[in-house]
Amino acid sequence: MTPSDHRGIPDRDRIEDFLHTHGADRIPHPGGTLLAHLRRVAALLATWGCTPAVQAAGLCHAAYGTDGFDRALLALDRRSDLAELVGLPAEALVHLYASCDRAATYPRLGTDERPLFRDRFTGDDHTPTDEDLRAFLAVTAANELDVLAHNAELATRHGPALYGLFARVDDLLPPAAWQACIDLLGPDATDRPRHN
Repeated sequence: MTPSDHRGIPDRDRIEDFLHTHGADRIPHPGGTLLAHLRRVAALLATWGCTPAVQAAGLCHAAYGTDGFDRALLALDRRSDLAELVGLPAEALVHLYASCDRAATYPRLGTDERPLFRDRFTGDDHTPTDEDLRAFLAVTAANELDVLAHNAELATRHGPALYGLFARVDDLLPPAAWQACIDLLGPDATDRPRHN
């Protein structure tokens, strides 16, 4: 994931139309609406040099809901609809992100414990490929940093644990993502103002 990989999200207008059609612009979320959040996540991933597929996954990362946001835009039995829109690699990353059982998975990340992931939909454990893990972590960092930047209470409650998580996997994050984690969540960041 280098800056030279950034070429923008193909069919961005179609993807945003899909998100509008499925109500993302009407769902409240820290910093405004879910759609505004999804756009900011995709923009962060672009500035970090992530590929168009990872950016597209960031734009759609809440399509099936997440362990931290239970409002789904699309049922899991309609995965092929999203895959047709964003491509198979991006849809697979959206599914990986949505399926993550955070309580079981986060403590394993950055350790030697295997398997790394627990799927919250099936209860199955597995270990993603290195490429998928890096992409998952980039989307996770972009999502969490945006949420915490727009909600001081959540930043106070979850910031230290998330900083610990990202510190354990800093070598798997794009360098700019790790720097953003330090800037927003690091020990010296507690006195910096946050958006509400």
